[in-house]
Amino acid sequence: MREVVSGGNELVAKAAIDAGCRFYGGYPITPSSDIMHEMSVLLPKCGGKFIQMEDEIGGICSALGASMSGVKAMTGSSGPGISLKVEQIGLGFMAEIPLVIADVMRSGPSTGMPTRVAQGDVGFLKHPTHGDFKAVAIAPGNLEESYTQTIRAFNLAEELMTPVFLLMDETIGHMYGKAYIPEPADVEKTIVNRRTFAGNPKEYQPYAVKSDEGAILNPFFKGYRYHITGLHHGPLGFPTEDAKTGQALIDRLFNKIESKEEHICHNEELQLEGAEIVVIAYGSTALAVKEAMIELEKMGKKIGLFRPITIWPSPKKRLKVLGEKYKKILVIELNKGQYLEEIERVLERKVEFMGQADGRSISPTQIIERIKEM
Repeated sequence: MREVVSGGNELVAKAAIDAGCRFYGGYPITPSSDIMHEMSVLLPKCGGKFIQMEDEIGGICSALGASMSGVKAMTGSSGPGISLKVEQIGLGFMAEIPLVIADVMRSGPSTGMPTRVAQGDVGFLKHPTHGDFKAVAIAPGNLEESYTQTIRAFNLAEELMTPVFLLMDETIGHMYGKAYIPEPADVEKTIVNRRTFAGNPKEYQPYAVKSDEGAILNPFFKGYRYHITGLHHGPLGFPTEDAKTGQALIDRLFNKIESKEEHICHNEELQLEGAEIVVIAYGSTALAVKEAMIELEKMGKKIGLFRPITIWPSPKKRLKVLGEKYKKILVIELNKGQYLEEIERVLERKVEFMGQADGRSISPTQIIERIKEM
């Protein structure tokens, strides 16, 4: 491991470079702008390209185009900018274009509180655009994970051939301090690159893959011809209204995610054995929970923490087990209960909730008092 002193957003940019990202297309917006700024500095040093477009829509359009040329690409924003990107996010899902999209969350609706913390996009990123598909969203919970989970986001995008969201919150993004991250040689061993077809170009059919696999999209300009569209499409990518082909396509967009959920879903579990109360929290909120747990333990209270690192798809199987084993569950979020809805759906019962949407963090003291009430 190597020691670095950095901010969360800057570590995202550093990890993107180490993961092989060589293009960033974006537009500045608080609190995600530091990622874009850092990429503007780092990319030219490694032969990559950075471009600030005229708006958020142009940012994702350029990134999708770069990805289709075979380059690992990234864009980023906060809630209002992600809202502007949704049409092209849908194209990414349908055409199966790998892309990492960083969303450093703030409050909403609309422009909310630009400089304050919130976890306001959790529900949004489960289904950020119209139609049927499965989203993947990862929520780092500290400085180290700002780096390691960005690497994983790029790996999943390339493996699954889909856009992947890196769901930061303002506190994690703007946190600054000492972090321990993997050595470059160790990171290199973990890197995943998309599959390519090396056979006869006349036999190439990018979307003619197994029912649980992502498309095989060879880079543009390499002699392999196919079509990219947001319409339902057949093996070569050309539009179709055939019912059987259309159904099989959408089923595959689901299957390629659902069949790999155990691989995609990562969680952190602390002191669950013998816990009187289990707290479910993610992102920066989980840091406050961990601090509260130290004080609660001194008081003789046994508190466990379940932290989903992969937010979408949700860790349904593990949540179900927790729901059956523990009577008292407390969900803590910096919103009005966006992930609470998913947890109660999976558990098929009501649980305790603590949340706020005032732009401020929930403190360990608040958590201690809430748990005392339970």
